[in-house]
Amino acid sequence: MENAQPKRTIRPIGQIGVGEKVGFGLDDFACNLIYASLSSYLLFFYTDVFGLSAGAASLLFLVVRFIDAFSDPIIGFFVDKSNTRWGKYRPFLLYGAIPFAILAVLCFTVPSFGGVGKLAYAYVTYILLSVCYTFVNVPYGSLTSAMTNDQQESVSLTTYRTFLANVGQVIVAFFVPFLADLFTKSMGAAKGWQLTMVIMGVMGGLLLWGCFFSTNERVKVPAAHTKIKVKDVFEQLLHNRPLVILCIFFFVIYGVKSIVSSTGIYYVTYYVGRADLVKWYSLAGTLPALAFIPAIPWLANHMTKFQLIIVSVAADIIGMVGLFFARPEWIVWIFISRGIASVGNGMISAYMWALIPETVEYGEYKTNKRMGGVIYAIIGFVFKCGNALGGMIPGLVLSATGYVATTQHQTAGALHGIVIATTIVPIIIYFIAIFSMKFYNLDKETYKRISAELKERNAKELAEEAAANEEK
Repeated sequence: MENAQPKRTIRPIGQIGVGEKVGFGLDDFACNLIYASLSSYLLFFYTDVFGLSAGAASLLFLVVRFIDAFSDPIIGFFVDKSNTRWGKYRPFLLYGAIPFAILAVLCFTVPSFGGVGKLAYAYVTYILLSVCYTFVNVPYGSLTSAMTNDQQESVSLTTYRTFLANVGQVIVAFFVPFLADLFTKSMGAAKGWQLTMVIMGVMGGLLLWGCFFSTNERVKVPAAHTKIKVKDVFEQLLHNRPLVILCIFFFVIYGVKSIVSSTGIYYVTYYVGRADLVKWYSLAGTLPALAFIPAIPWLANHMTKFQLIIVSVAADIIGMVGLFFARPEWIVWIFISRGIASVGNGMISAYMWALIPETVEYGEYKTNKRMGGVIYAIIGFVFKCGNALGGMIPGLVLSATGYVATTQHQTAGALHGIVIATTIVPIIIYFIAIFSMKFYNLDKETYKRISAELKERNAKELAEEAAANEEK
């Protein structure tokens, strides 16, 4: 009975139960325990605990993220060509969980090496963790289009996913600095951060397994549509205009996310002068969004895609403007502004990921190739490039304006640089995102028509395949 598995109820295509939706969201919960820790605290860890200069850390971010980004298409191509008794995408969650947890800990470990060896260690561990993240995250993202081909269910799945991702961010925002500070007092900063990431890593690994055991791949496509060649990747980029536009949007949005995540701890520690408020500031950047994310399916039904994006981006910009004009002693004002920004950011995250499955279907409609893994890998490539630039920009601004690590009283120029990096730079970049989405040509009616035609076409091909197999 080697291949025996527990019997599970698999619902028809388009129907997904709440339990499975929650199980689906566990992966993003897990990944955000690690990814949000990297985005929010790794730059600070490198400069103030590990011992790198701001310039060296910013270069590390740029190099590592670009190297990592180029691994995405390779892994995506490999994912689309794979097939197991557990499906095409779910097995990657099963096998990637333990390496992901271990590398998270190693990335936040200070080795007993000299200067060059220490820097090499930082590069190697960060690269490996990023590649492992891709190994888990690309098939997970592709899983949406394998679970349903109904747009509303895709939006609903993404809402659960984003809600639980934000729960992960809330835990990271509050408990990572809380635990790191608590452990630092008794065992020093290096051991304190390491133990904190042991906790996050173990939780993350278990949640990945929870996602594997809770989900089903139910969308069937003709076998010919899954035979992928390298040239098919270029065909997608040539014919799939919504994918290209969405890539630009992801690049910009994740650049902003990376900037905001990495500068928050500097803004509160040095500009506000209240290091004790870092965990609360981080919490204000995630918790308010939880109240609005469940409304995304309703908003998606009552607004156009462009309108929903405009409203979301506008909320984030309003919050950043509030932070720009805030004086250090205006604590309540700062937290309200941070909360408003978090609502906009959370709405953007919840909706933009819901658009990817429709680009998978559009690509299949245009090219007769269903390339979920490759498309998510392309998205992963561009948003990691955005992360790379976003992670580099704060370090460059801090370095250019005279920031000195671990110095309690920074110069006026350094404080001004922190504020600019936290607010003005992201606001400017946001206008690129708004402009790019004006060219997204897959509105609701067009998608419904294409989806219906694709289902009819695939059903005919599947019937022909079944008939041919019976004749053999």
